[in-house]
Amino acid sequence: MALLFGIGYAGIIFEESLAFNKSGVGLLMAVSLWVVRSIGAPSTDIAVSELTHASGEVSEIVFFLLGAMTIVEIVDAHQGFKLVTDSITTRKPRTLLWVVGFVTFFLSSILDNLTSTIVMVSLLRKLVPPSEYRKLLGAVIVIAANAGGAWFPIGDVTTTMLWIHGQISTFQTMKGLFIPSIVSLSVPLALMSLTSEVNGKGQASPNVLASEQMAPRGQLVFFVGVGALIFVPVFKALTGLPPFMGILFGLGVLWILTDAIHYGESERQKLKVPQALSRIDTQGALFFLGILLSVSSLEAAGLLRELANYLDAHIPNVELIASAIGVVSAIIDNVPLVAATMGMYDLTSFPQDSEFWQLVAYCAGTGGSMLVIGSAAGVAYMGMEKVDFFWYFRKVSGFAFAGYAAGIAAYLAVNNLHISLPLPSTLAQSLQESEAVASNEHDHEPFVLLLQHRHDQPGHKGREHYLHGKLGGLKG
Repeated sequence: MALLFGIGYAGIIFEESLAFNKSGVGLLMAVSLWVVRSIGAPSTDIAVSELTHASGEVSEIVFFLLGAMTIVEIVDAHQGFKLVTDSITTRKPRTLLWVVGFVTFFLSSILDNLTSTIVMVSLLRKLVPPSEYRKLLGAVIVIAANAGGAWFPIGDVTTTMLWIHGQISTFQTMKGLFIPSIVSLSVPLALMSLTSEVNGKGQASPNVLASEQMAPRGQLVFFVGVGALIFVPVFKALTGLPPFMGILFGLGVLWILTDAIHYGESERQKLKVPQALSRIDTQGALFFLGILLSVSSLEAAGLLRELANYLDAHIPNVELIASAIGVVSAIIDNVPLVAATMGMYDLTSFPQDSEFWQLVAYCAGTGGSMLVIGSAAGVAYMGMEKVDFFWYFRKVSGFAFAGYAAGIAAYLAVNNLHISLPLPSTLAQSLQESEAVASNEHDHEPFVLLLQHRHDQPGHKGREHYLHGKLGGLKG
């Protein structure tokens, strides 16, 4: 299976040279891997059960992706993003690089890295015409989205996994990972500011939307659309249902709204949801589907567990193990990697908020930026901007790795010098009180589906593994 995955992975990497569409390669790889898994499984029923479970998680992500892309497309059709692009007055390449990076960083801590990337790349298209510089800005969005999701428990799926399972807490995670996350973004931004694409031309970027007018009720559609995206984590907290249900709820509200405000206006059919659905990147969604199903087959076969055990046996240093997890997550989905890590080490080995768990949260969240297919944000950017693997590897991977390593160094320095994010005492107290309440297992029940599994491995106690509702197998 590893060989088959490697061949399919090479087909995706060499898409331009082979003239094969990466979506087709991804789907073919996924089906082939699951056929091999069904042959190698103890019985076909077990393989079918594993596939059903994996398909459920992957489908949640695909539905979320389609819903978010449709909402963004509707807002875009109404020129709603002019409200944001008009407020970004600078057109200087270097300044715009930093503005886009930090806007994405904080947005992704509230939303998730996938939604933030979709929104920001759509905004980017309104700010900068197609060029090498725009590709570089898109890469900044990927790095910033992954960095921004690492320091807040709901910003990245792996951070959420560790938070719900009890390895990390809200207050300590914000204190410990905010500075490293900022560093992991700032270092690539500083290095990119010296490149010829940003610094060489010395030209201001034109405003692509300068001659376009906002559609009627465009402001209303913008606020409802953005509100629908922001409402997703609130919906999850209130109902306990997975995020794709929240995004579908928001899409339904926006669908009814656009039907109502454009009722009887036949010339504005392009502003309604059916037309928006025809314009979204379905090909990219199918590529995403193929990649996630492929990785889930490796997880079902136990290959990812073997990889985690190998790291445990050959890399005794916890900092190096966490760092290696981040590097590997640039190639393989970080969710099963983190899940395997949680299975290898319990809270008796490393207590809550220990250096190991915080480093795992940081490394798994930011490591995917080193390759364009290493995170959900990267895959979405790859599809939306038609960026190939080797362009990203040549132009961006080095900067992303420098930021990744600098963030780890910053975490170790912060940990040793006891530097942390300064929070108001009232906020700190309220966060700690909420953590005390949330530590009660009963309070987690609306957020997770609890599955009881017992491990008989030496040195491991029986423990509970959670199947998480936040975007299933979505990469950090």
